Amino acid sequence: MRYSFRIDPTPGQRIALARAFGCARVVFNDAVALRNHAHERGLPFITDAELSRLVITQAKQTPERSWLGEASAVVLQQALADACAAFRNFFASLAQTRKGPKLGPPRFRSRRDNRQAIRFTRNARFAITAAGKLRLPKIGDVAVRWSRSLPSQPSSVTVVKDAAGRYFASFVVEAAETPLPATEAETGIDLGLTHFAVLSGGRKIDSPRFPAPSGEETQAGAKSPVP
Repeated sequence: MRYSFRIDPTPGQRIALARAFGCARVVFNDAVALRNHAHERGLPFITDAELSRLVITQAKQTPERSWLGEASAVVLQQALADACAAFRNFFASLAQTRKGPKLGPPRFRSRRDNRQAIRFTRNARFAITAAGKLRLPKIGDVAVRWSRSLPSQPSSVTVVKDAAGRYFASFVVEAAETPLPATEAETGIDLGLTHFAVLSGGRKIDSPRFPAPSGEETQAGAKSPVP
């Protein structure tokens, strides 16, 4: 299950989140661009592992992408995983082995998109502090507006910025199923027009009738007096 809460990052944390959003977006777009480039030129398909080496490991060593090191490595890996999953879903849609509507090829992400998101898994070592704040790698301890407690330790958290500039933390947790208490009796209900409901035991429940507003109703066919 997902549990979502509003979060209130400080101005400095918002800058760090914007940096992380940008790094994740660049990794996603670089992965899409490389596979599109290989397909257009008839080159061999680039595997997920090769993409990781090209758009993350090697990219960090170049002047153009050295700033990728300012974001959590898990955030970059999750962005790459999203790109690879988008390609798999597209190929499955082409092969008609995927249920649901037909999907197009992955599109590039824009900084103008209504939704910006990054995902932290347990490997990122995010944590909920004793003070109730969400500790994110290279972001800091972010204040959370808790409305309820989590039923278990979250396996991942996605930080989202929506079009209105609000920030949310969406936790993925395991929730145990709670069966309803067993009942000794069962009854059938038949809904109708004459009666609201007729139970299988023969009991009839009348339809609710609401009184008409006093002083406003007129008899059928009667004309209201003209002042």
